[in-house]
Amino acid sequence: MELPIAPAGKGCVPWQGLLLAVLLSTFWNPPTTTQLTIELMPTNVAEGKDVIFLVRNLPGKLAAYGWYKGDKVDHHQQIASYKIGPVEITPGPVYSGRETIYSNGSLLFRNVTQEDTGYYTLQVINTSYQGEVGTGQLRVYQPVAQPSIQASNTTVTEHQDPVVLTCLTNDTGISIQWFFNNQSLQLTERMKLSQDNSTLTIDPIRREDAGDYQCEVSNLVSASKSDLLRLDVKYDPTLGSSGLSAGAIGGIVIGVLAGVALIAALVYFLYIRKTGGSGPL
Repeated sequence: MELPIAPAGKGCVPWQGLLLAVLLSTFWNPPTTTQLTIELMPTNVAEGKDVIFLVRNLPGKLAAYGWYKGDKVDHHQQIASYKIGPVEITPGPVYSGRETIYSNGSLLFRNVTQEDTGYYTLQVINTSYQGEVGTGQLRVYQPVAQPSIQASNTTVTEHQDPVVLTCLTNDTGISIQWFFNNQSLQLTERMKLSQDNSTLTIDPIRREDAGDYQCEVSNLVSASKSDLLRLDVKYDPTLGSSGLSAGAIGGIVIGVLAGVALIAALVYFLYIRKTGGSGPL
C-alpha cells in the first residue's frame, strides 16, 4: 500500500532525537550476520520511467528509517523519513514529490530524469537506537532516437561501383546492428563494416544484394530501427557471369590464341634447328 507524505512539521523533533542517538551508536554497532542491501528494479532506467529501490535483509524491531540522495547519510540531502508506531512520514530537503516510501523501507521513484543519476542511501534504526546503512546506484539513460540511412547510391549496376550505406544518429554510447529484408544481416566476403558498425560497404555489388536495408541503434534501455532503404541492383547484359564485359572476354580469347601461335612457332623453330633445316626428301 502506498503511504502519503505527512506534513513536514509533524513529528520532526522525535525523529531528530532518534537520529542523533543512532549517529552516536553507528560507530560501535557490531556488524549483523546479513547485510542490508538495496536492489533496483529495473537496474537501468529510461528517462521518464519509474524505478523502485527494493530493500533486502531488513533487520527486525525497526523504529524508523530515512532515505538520502548521495552515498552517505547527509541530512541536507534527505528525501524523506519514516517513523514506525505511530506512522509518521516526513519529507526532507530534497523531496521532489516523485518519491514514495513504503512500510518495508522500499522507495518508489517516478518519472526519473538523467539529473537523478547517482547513489541513494537508506539508513534504518532499530528500537535499541542502533543503525545500519545500505546504498544503491541509479543509472538513468536517454532513450535513443530513430536513426536514418544514407546511401552512396540506391540504384546500381551489378559488378560496378561499390555501395556505401551509413547509419546516421546523434546518440552516443550505442550499439549499431544492420538488417537485410527484415533479418539480421549476414556478412559476406564482399561486405565490410566500419569499426563502430555505422558504415556498411558492399564491393562488388551483386544482384542478390538487392533488397531492403535497415540499421538499428540501441542502448541499455531502448532500441530503434531506421526506415527501410531499398537498394536496386540492375543487370548489365554486356557483363558475363564472371563480371567481365564482352570486350574484355574477347581480349582474353585473342591473348590465348596469340599465346598458342607463339608456342607453335617456337616448337617449329626448335624442330628446324634440330634437323639442320633439311626438309623431307
